Amino acid sequence: MSDAGVLELKFRDPARAAALSAALATTVREIGRAPVSVMHVCGSHEQAIARFGLRSAFPEDLHVVMGPGCPVCITDQPEVDEAVALARQGVRIATYGDMVRVPGTALSLADAQGEGARVEVVYSIDQAVALARGCSEPVVFFGTGFETTAVATAAAILAGLPPNFFVLSAHKYIPPVMEIVAEMPGSRIEGFLAAGHAAIITGWGIFEPFVARHQVPVVVAGFEPLDILAALVRMTELIRDRQCVVDNMFPRCVTRAGNVTAQRQLWKVFAPTGGVWRGIAHVPNGNLRLRDEWAHVDARRHFAIDLTSLWDEAPSPLSQQCVCGDIMSGLKSPADCPLFGAECVPDMPVGACMVSSEGTCRIWHEYGTQS
Repeated sequence: MSDAGVLELKFRDPARAAALSAALATTVREIGRAPVSVMHVCGSHEQAIARFGLRSAFPEDLHVVMGPGCPVCITDQPEVDEAVALARQGVRIATYGDMVRVPGTALSLADAQGEGARVEVVYSIDQAVALARGCSEPVVFFGTGFETTAVATAAAILAGLPPNFFVLSAHKYIPPVMEIVAEMPGSRIEGFLAAGHAAIITGWGIFEPFVARHQVPVVVAGFEPLDILAALVRMTELIRDRQCVVDNMFPRCVTRAGNVTAQRQLWKVFAPTGGVWRGIAHVPNGNLRLRDEWAHVDARRHFAIDLTSLWDEAPSPLSQQCVCGDIMSGLKSPADCPLFGAECVPDMPVGACMVSSEGTCRIWHEYGTQS
């Protein structure tokens, strides 16, 4: 079949980027106040903004801050402690690479690994299931991430697991934490960029009640440079025109209803429950835990997790100076942290934001300060 007459979609066109940057500057100027602050809640958006130097294309009066969009960063210390305790008890742990070095109250999985614990890095839950099928000993998958990875965990459970496989869920659900951030004292966020990949699952319609309650616009954005610039132009237009609506700027992938089959699988396996997001707050319905029907694969119910073994370990004194919580809430930037780039670096992280490739501090350290 000939490709003649087919237009190629391009998302890194310098001319279009320049035009969008100019439109963004014009719209921000038309708003008539400064600064105009908007928040994205996705580490992949922050990566793209930093990697492509997009902040240099933003007008000075537009502040684009990263919120709690790094799942590794907001995994609470006691959740990490559970995985560390299981590993030290001799249970084989499989998890995503970023989670290995995230500090718990005192220790990380990397510390447990250094003591001889078996901690395996996997790129998917399917790899973890394969590990279990290849042995007879228990394997615990320490599952983290938002809707996108939680759906994969749910699908694997529904497909059937070997009897020696268990899940320790630290999965999170983004919409409830947006409520918390919007209500935080001192927050001056005037609009939210929603993550396109999560919205593929949930659909963009899920944000309509949030918009109605808080009277701020939400724009769903993709991840290419032009996606982000176009979404910001639309966001600032909505702020200028005082239109509090949801707008989908990622229509090639996101629909209003989302992936209904994936949603059905997600909620068949998981139930939303309240829990603490590291450094932020208790988030009602922000944690995803296995429903009672799946108790037989729930590591929390199958194993006696002995956290007392960690009580004698002293947390790093530097951790008291870490401001990751304020950074993830959009109240501070990495440049406001006295540890950033000095005592806290990727090779020796103090806070979780410096560990993950989606953490604000790690991104700013890798690509240079983004202010």
